[in-house]
Amino acid sequence: MESFKTIAIFNYQHETVVLKHLLEQEEIPYFFENEMTLSVAPMYSAALGGIKLKVHPNDFEEVQQILDNLNSPLKIV
Repeated sequence: MESFKTIAIFNYQHETVVLKHLLEQEEIPYFFENEMTLSVAPMYSAALGGIKLKVHPNDFEEVQQILDNLNSPLKIV
């Protein structure tokens, strides 16, 4: 896990729920730094720098694509 790097930062734990599901579905190893601390004391988010999504550098492109898809506007077909 030492080689894992931060790819995204979130302020609140609820922002990570869908992303966790998508990463697990794609079987991408990840972890969220500060997640447990901020689940107990959310007011420390700014002090700790938020909840940091850490992934292996080899997975950066795939995770970035997932993040881009989450942030794009809803497309109704």
